[in-house]
Order: sequence, then C-alpha cells, then structure tokens
Amino acid sequence: MSTEKLALTTNSGARKPASAGGAPSALAAELTRALGPRKVLSNLSERLNYRYDAIQFGATPLAVVLPESTGDVVTAVRAARAAGVPIVGRGAASGLSGGAAPTEPGLVISFTRMTRLTIHPERREAQAQAGVITLAVTDAARPHGLIYPPDPASFRTSTIGGNLAENAGGPMCFKYGVTGDYVRALSFVDADGEEHHVTRDAFDLAGLLIGSEGTLGLITEATLRLIPPAPHTRTLMAHFPEVGACAEAVSAAIAAGAVPSKLEFMDRACTNAVEDYLNLGLPRDAEAVLLVDTDGDDLDTVQDELQLVADACERAGGTVRRAATDAEGAALWRARRSVSPALGRIRPQRMNEDIVVPRSALPDVVREIRALGDASPFRLVQFGHIGDGNLHPNILFDPRHEDTHAVHDLAHDIALVALRHGGVLSGEHGIGSMKRDFMTDAVDPATLKALWNVKRALDPHLALNPGKILPAEGVEG
Repeated sequence: MSTEKLALTTNSGARKPASAGGAPSALAAELTRALGPRKVLSNLSERLNYRYDAIQFGATPLAVVLPESTGDVVTAVRAARAAGVPIVGRGAASGLSGGAAPTEPGLVISFTRMTRLTIHPERREAQAQAGVITLAVTDAARPHGLIYPPDPASFRTSTIGGNLAENAGGPMCFKYGVTGDYVRALSFVDADGEEHHVTRDAFDLAGLLIGSEGTLGLITEATLRLIPPAPHTRTLMAHFPEVGACAEAVSAAIAAGAVPSKLEFMDRACTNAVEDYLNLGLPRDAEAVLLVDTDGDDLDTVQDELQLVADACERAGGTVRRAATDAEGAALWRARRSVSPALGRIRPQRMNEDIVVPRSALPDVVREIRALGDASPFRLVQFGHIGDGNLHPNILFDPRHEDTHAVHDLAHDIALVALRHGGVLSGEHGIGSMKRDFMTDAVDPATLKALWNVKRALDPHLALNPGKILPAEGVEG
C-alpha cells in the first residue's frame, strides 16, 4: 500500500493539546519519567509512524507508549487523563476504516510488545495479550490438536487486540463465527486508568467492548476458546458468466442445507488482478469466481456437502472444478489470500468497503454495485465472505490525480445500496472515521442518542479514540 493515504478529517476538536511538532511534549516527559525511555517514543521522526492505519493518515501523536504489561497501560492512561489529551489504542495498524488514526494530537498506546500467549489445552483455551499476532494463536494451539478459527485476511500481521476492537471475521466465519464468538473473558483498562476483568455473563460488558474500536476501553488481554480442527476438508472452485449468478448459487446451496467452512467470491476485475500478480491459472473470462471448502469429521458427509454446492453452481450456469489434492486446494485459496497485494499493484490506494446484506438480496446487491462501478471513473472490484453476505467492494484510485471526495461519494452510494436491501455498514472492518458520516443513514436519531449515552457512561471525558463510529451529537440524518 502506498504511503499516500486519505487525510483524516473530523469535527471533534474540543481539546487544544500542546503542539505535536518537533519538541518533546510535557506528556512525553512525564511518561518517560514514569515508564522509562525504552517504553516511550517522543522524537518527531518516531511519532510520525503512529498517525495512520492501512487506509488513512491522522494527527501526529504527542507521545507513543509501548507498554509491556497492563500496569504500563494504566500508568499511560492516567498520565493522559491528567494532561487532558485523547488516547488511541493501536495494534498492527492493518485496519481499513481509519480506526487507529488519531483525529487530534494526543497519546497513542501501541500494544505490539504485549505478546504473552499461554495455551491451556485441558480447557481448550488460550490467554493472549492484545499484541499477539492472530495466526500465532493457532500456531501455538496446533501441537495440542486445537485451532483458533477466526482468520481475517491480515491474520499473519493483525493482532488479537485489533481483531477484538473490530470483531474481525474471515473466510471461516460463515461456519465457525467471528472473533467475538470465541471470547470467554477480557481484561481492559477504562478511561480513568482502572483495570477490569469481565466475563460473558451479567451485562456481558465484554461483548459490549468487542467491536467498539477502542472507544469504550482499552483491551489488554483475552481468554479465547479453541476447537479441534476438522479432520477432512474438500475444496472446489466454480466460475460464472455473470456476477449475480454466483450470488444465486450461494443462496441456493445454503437453502439446500450446505454449511461450507469457507465460501468466498471474487469478481472478474479481482480475479484478473490476482492472475496478473501470481499467474495461478485462474479463469480470466469469468465474471465471478467462487471458492468453497467443506469440512467435518466424516469424509462422506464432507463430500456430499461439496456436491450440494457443486450442483447449485451448475444449475446457476457455473463451471465447477474440484481440487484433487490438499496442495491444489491450498493453491486455490492462495488466490483469495493474495487479493490485497494484487490490488495494490493497480492503484496506490483503495477504499475497502465492508457491507453486509441478507443472502436473499445478494444477487441484486452485487449487480447494483457493479453498475455503480461501471458508471464511475474509478476501478471497482468486488470480493468477500459471500456465504454470510459480507461483501468487500474496493474502490481503486490514485490520490495524486483523482478526486478523493468522489471516492467517498461512491463509497456512500455503495453503503446506501446495502441499507436499501436491509443490510448494515460493516461486518468486520468497523466504522472508524471512514464511515462515521454514514451512520446517520443507518441508525435512527433515538438509537444514536442511546449509543452516545453508552459512550458517555464508559468514557465520560470522551477521551478514548474520539471522532470514531458516532457522528457528532445532534447530527441527524
């Protein structure tokens, strides 16, 4: 991804903190005194690296803390509160909604050094600090005959804390669920610097924090559920002459009783981008490609389920190719995992949408989005977790030569397509700042007020990741 990202704009600006320029701030000096120089970044050249996520630039932080324990987080939050500056939590910065990009100068707490991970095979649990890389959980659990199913595309770089903040999904989410389905307990630090340990009972405060994008508390550790992997997996690829036919096949297969472990699609523009990048032998003329895994304990059942999908694809006009070996199946999935770098070769920047719609609406939705792309000056591709209606239309553009406001307008039009068909704005990437303005289209004023009441109850000073998710109070659709 190019370093030329969208600039972050916000109307939150009540605080007027010290300059974010070259001189170390008073906050940085206080944090260095309390935590030591190893855990605090105060030089401008260092702080500049913590103003962005994978899609957007924000404000330069006054200081950056690299905690190694929950105690360090407590100290950092209390220092920021005393200084009256906002606080932004940050993992690997692989997010795609501007969630980790500060809207104003303040403190960034980067969790990349909090990487303690303990597997409890007897309980089928993992205890993971916020900075643990997602894939590391399964890598550590696999010798015990266990895995951690949530597998976002960024699972080799993204952190557990970031996954929790966005309630991330991935190709396995249709059958196995998203991040929040595997959380048994959380530890977090609140806006006043108090540490809490919560489970999934009573008011399920843990569930409230999952997906809150660091706006209600800073998650420091999680107890995660692990499961045994299915012993048998079978894979197929189907390609279609029309993108809506692919969506129709998906709906038909699920209606027939298939519950694949993975169900992903790519449109023609996306497939050709991957083929240009890797030369995997994908069908360039197909308008849509569907990748499917079925898995389970009984091989006959797994194969029967794959046949249900194959039959639905063929009835919809698709051409089916089954993977003969595990290696061939892995090669097909390599195509899906390579979408992001492949698209990055076409334009220096992309806006990655993340809508979710009912499966019954999928054919109409993918056709309408295709029409929007055809009518726009931008390259638009579609892919995503089509089994649960989670689509990722991507707008490819060059901010040096193309109008970024027009990009935002097209993203808004795509969001409105989802809402018209009974969908929602985000499945796993979050609202962040990128879709904050769209919330007035998606949520009624009374509900927005209720959400603000929750925000104020847990963050009365509005210090935690300000300018994210909720539009300014009083702004209505």
